[in-house]
Amino acid sequence: MKLRVAIPDLISPSYFPAIAAVELGCFKQQGFDAELSLLYPVTKTYEDLRDGKLDFVGGASHAALYAFKDWQGGKLLCALAQHMYWFLVLHARFKAAKGNLSAVKNLRIGAAPGPVDGLKEMLRVAGIDPEHDVKIGPVPGFTVGMTASFGLLAAKALQEDKIDGFWANGMGSEVAVRGGFGTLVLDARREGTPLMKGYTFPALVTSEKIIRDNPAAARAAVNAVQMAQQMLKEDPNRATAVGKKLFPPAEAAMIAELIRRDVPFYDPAISPRTVEAMNRFAQGMGLLSKPVSYQDVVWKG
Repeated sequence: MKLRVAIPDLISPSYFPAIAAVELGCFKQQGFDAELSLLYPVTKTYEDLRDGKLDFVGGASHAALYAFKDWQGGKLLCALAQHMYWFLVLHARFKAAKGNLSAVKNLRIGAAPGPVDGLKEMLRVAGIDPEHDVKIGPVPGFTVGMTASFGLLAAKALQEDKIDGFWANGMGSEVAVRGGFGTLVLDARREGTPLMKGYTFPALVTSEKIIRDNPAAARAAVNAVQMAQQMLKEDPNRATAVGKKLFPPAEAAMIAELIRRDVPFYDPAISPRTVEAMNRFAQGMGLLSKPVSYQDVVWKG
């Protein structure tokens, strides 16, 4: 049986433990073949998981609620890393100061469905109306079902002045900043408030059907991710071989450094406190209609 693993963004450190679990043979060591696919945006990825077209998804934890209402039918298996993990980048011409969220006012900000939730709530908390004070929308040219990297195309759109800024992954941020046309305004995982950090996190997610019909595969998937996290902690340069296989050359050369920065957050545990914070955020966004217990969100197989 070949397990179907999907992520919504490939050329990125965001879901790299899931990528590495497949590409470094961790699933195989757990007794299962696995294939990796890319499907944008994360809301569509989770819909395909719900509909039985996928077995596992590496994506934003809270975004599973777009497909699994009130967590019915879906479960978090483990964290790929801790905390909200996106970056706010504005065009360098605005000379935005680090941490100055007000700099987004009246600008065009590109963000993907799912991740955009964290940006909007972050701005609301900062006293900025995301519906009226700033123009937040998709990056021009991106459509549902695309198999392209959102972060890289967001950086390209910024360079071409199609947008004034973006909210995206660490690779997109790195490309824009190294290219000299982007300014990093906020790294949510490292510089956000404790409240912001708790909105979401990258998770390995499956359906209750997979857990019911093939619990061994669910356990193997968790073990494979944990194994990949440990391998990357011990030697972040392992990411380079994966990058050379899957990424363009420039991004393949960058990935090990981005993973080196992220490995301190490679803890697979999902605590009750983490779930409580995420669910509170989801309720505030209208994605969750009622409180849901930890046991109904996280599988402990």
